[in-house]
Amino acid sequence: MFTGIIQKIGFISSVKYREQTAVLHLTVNELISELQPGSSIAINGVCLTVRDQNHDSIKTDLSMETLNRSNLGKVKPGDPVNLELPLLPTTRLGGHFVQGHVDTTTEVYRIKKSQEFATFQFLLPDLIRPYVVEKGSIAIDGISLTVSKIQKDFFEVAIVPHTLEHTNLGHRLRGDQVNIECDVLAKYVQKCLGPHQGKSNESKLINQNLVN
Repeated sequence: MFTGIIQKIGFISSVKYREQTAVLHLTVNELISELQPGSSIAINGVCLTVRDQNHDSIKTDLSMETLNRSNLGKVKPGDPVNLELPLLPTTRLGGHFVQGHVDTTTEVYRIKKSQEFATFQFLLPDLIRPYVVEKGSIAIDGISLTVSKIQKDFFEVAIVPHTLEHTNLGHRLRGDQVNIECDVLAKYVQKCLGPHQGKSNESKLINQNLVN
């Protein structure tokens, strides 16, 4: 379990693709002291397991599900990624409960900058539409953010200077793919209401996530 408060930016060193899987090698810098083989770490909001490590970098395995469901199947050497270690019982919950189970990816639709601040608009896939609510929480590349506006085809979040400086949003451009994880509470509500509302694309997402 994570909070969506990014601790560091790491950088992809290499990606070695196999038939249906891949091995991701990336620098994690000072976070390495808290990691060992078997440790969990969220990379762009995807909960992964450390396979191997050296003085400042780690390797993780990417399953076919991760490659298909997240943007980690499209990263390349030099790309910045958001890093967060799992939540401790003594840690303040500064964001919201983030599982590290990415629902889907979407595209950066528009970026508006005003001095040190920015407003990001992201395309709104039908699959997650029921779970995106104004003033609700959403994890974008693992960052806990608040939805400030919803339109027919996109939703909007306001980004403060600290987030631009300390996450990969400061590197994002229009058209980039980002990982989306909806609030888990909304998913359970949909699951409970599903038998009364009939099957839909939205309930299929819930069933898929609860099974996986």
